[in-house]
Amino acid sequence: MVGVALGIVAAALLGIPALAQPPASPAPSDSPAPSPSPGLAAPKLQAVETAISVAMHRYGIPGLSAAVASGGSVRLSAGYGLADVENAVPAGPLTVYRLASVSKPITAVAVLQLAAEGKLDLDAPIQRYVPAYPEKQWPLTCRQLLCHQAGVRQWTEEEFRSTKHYAGLAESLEYFKNDPLVFEPGTRTLYTSLGYNLLGAAVESVAGQGYLEYLRENVFTPAGMETAGIDDVFALIPHRAAGYQKSPGGKLFNSALSDTSNRVPGGGLVSTAEDVARFAVALHSGALMKKETREQMFVRQRTRDRKPTGYGLGWAVGTEQGRREIYHIGGQPKVSTVLYMLPDTGQSVVLLANLEGVGGPLLEVARQLAEITAR
Repeated sequence: MVGVALGIVAAALLGIPALAQPPASPAPSDSPAPSPSPGLAAPKLQAVETAISVAMHRYGIPGLSAAVASGGSVRLSAGYGLADVENAVPAGPLTVYRLASVSKPITAVAVLQLAAEGKLDLDAPIQRYVPAYPEKQWPLTCRQLLCHQAGVRQWTEEEFRSTKHYAGLAESLEYFKNDPLVFEPGTRTLYTSLGYNLLGAAVESVAGQGYLEYLRENVFTPAGMETAGIDDVFALIPHRAAGYQKSPGGKLFNSALSDTSNRVPGGGLVSTAEDVARFAVALHSGALMKKETREQMFVRQRTRDRKPTGYGLGWAVGTEQGRREIYHIGGQPKVSTVLYMLPDTGQSVVLLANLEGVGGPLLEVARQLAEITAR
């Protein structure tokens, strides 16, 4: 599965570090501007930039934007290398990338918000909220969809690289809604972005408004995410990064065309690294949901035979060096992404790169940056 694949590229190319910049100021809005946040101390900043530069050269990443948050604010927001190689456009704090599967935690927050308000039952059949999805051999629930135990298939390679544009979530259910489930829900795990289409449709049904409108009102605005939105291939999105892939020999090519409108809730959002870090800060601070609701997402789910999985409700869950870690990796045409959090300390690291297939290495870099900034 591309979204969590550990693709490693051997050749090095174009990892050109730029000077780090302080967190960018958000565009004017009706909400009060946040107070300036202290940056990283010089030794930590140097260590962070060295780690990023080494990784970019090792994996040949053309451009990358990074954000680090702790203590309730963004401490570092910076760009490195080139957002657009052909036009020599530097990557920076304002560079916008596809989030790929880092979209899933955002959708999960929307679902858990509605569940906390009593508007959505995580254990009710999905057809209660999405009647357009036909009943299957077995019932399936929002909880099972969130943790990839619902038995909904994953996209095919053709669907993953589709250039067809879908007008909305209802239309993006059409190409898989009549397929049978791959297995009985709850008996095993199969990572699927298509299952998140159903969750997005449930959000629309319960909230009585469009998926994007709900996110804007209940996630993006409270978190201060000025740049977050849908990855519309036809829209003019300022500072949008170009994307690249590599041949087996290490030569850099433009990414193939791909329209992510067939999987928006599971892989079709865009943002800057800094705004994703703001999302992490808002989640930790309680601005998006109460602590007890947040902790529900971070519990490792079990299959029916009580075997634990590595996934919670919208998040990968694990332990690293004795510390609880919560994260999500993303990968699709144009990008590799990671959102990494240490929920017990409030630290978070966001890395968005415009090279395909390096999500696994980026996760290791994120762990390294979290260790550096925690010292």
